[in-house]
Amino acid sequence: MRAAGVLDDFLKHIKYDPVKKYQSSQGSVVREPITNHLDSSYFGEISIGEPPQKFLVLFDTGSSNLWVPSTDCKSPACCEYPGMLAAATPQLCLADLGSLPLQIQSITVTNQEFGLSQEEPTQPFYFADFDGILGMAYPSLAVGGMATALEGMLDQDQLSEPVFSFYFSRQPTYEYGGELILGGIDPQLFQGDITWAPVTQKLYWQVALEEFAVGQSVTSWCSQGCQAIVDTGTFLLTVPQEYIESILEALGAQETSYGYAVDCSDTQSMPPITFGIGGARLLLSPSAYSNGYCTLAIEVTYLPSQDGQPLWILGDVFLKEYYTIFDMANNRVGFALSA
Repeated sequence: MRAAGVLDDFLKHIKYDPVKKYQSSQGSVVREPITNHLDSSYFGEISIGEPPQKFLVLFDTGSSNLWVPSTDCKSPACCEYPGMLAAATPQLCLADLGSLPLQIQSITVTNQEFGLSQEEPTQPFYFADFDGILGMAYPSLAVGGMATALEGMLDQDQLSEPVFSFYFSRQPTYEYGGELILGGIDPQLFQGDITWAPVTQKLYWQVALEEFAVGQSVTSWCSQGCQAIVDTGTFLLTVPQEYIESILEALGAQETSYGYAVDCSDTQSMPPITFGIGGARLLLSPSAYSNGYCTLAIEVTYLPSQDGQPLWILGDVFLKEYYTIFDMANNRVGFALSA
């Protein structure tokens, strides 16, 4: 195609193409404050429609659709938020799918596609403080082929750079749980070098996990390859089913009806766990993976592996320790120790 002189035209139509030179003369860098709700979910505010109607959404790198509840939703989870439901205009409820302006701070995406939920499961939405979800994974993961919010931002030159990054405070409060930075990064929110890992499958933000260690002992679990999804929509750290018993034994934990319990008086003496990613070793101390309580902030991976390799999910427990950069132009994820 290059020899025939048609490669450049072809690349213009490939979304998230690393070869594409993204330059925006109009885009900006936007900082969206993130609320931490009971150390279980992180969300921020967006507006949909004209005039703008406000919604609290979970910014989720583990999905790709934008959706908010419809006024027709009668599930108990929806009824928890009568103010939000009353704010939804009739224009938002014409169908199960909509297309209206989306606003995040100074960013405006015209004709953004979104879904309207008619039902919501009791878990987790009945107890959550957010209304919907704004997916930030790859377009190939979007249900119904809907255009993602990030596609709209890029196509309409709303971002100064095709990058977004997350900072979750390690000692969060409800008022300030962290920040989502759209269009750039903030060096003041991390320390040291950035470790870059290429995306191995353009569906989730998935990277190769080269090794896993407990304390000083490197396991053989990933000798044939492991994969890890970087997911802001999962709070816990997830472990492949085939390794959960081994890690519980190594950490001195017992399975109970309320989670994987550890000795409350001995949590600080537990070993660190380390993930080999991008040629670097990213460590989690026991205070991070035990979350300061008497249970491990760990669960079994709930997604099937796409390629047969053991699959981990690096949720918010991991991301609180590492400032994380999602580079859409180069299809890679960057990690740096949070400040």
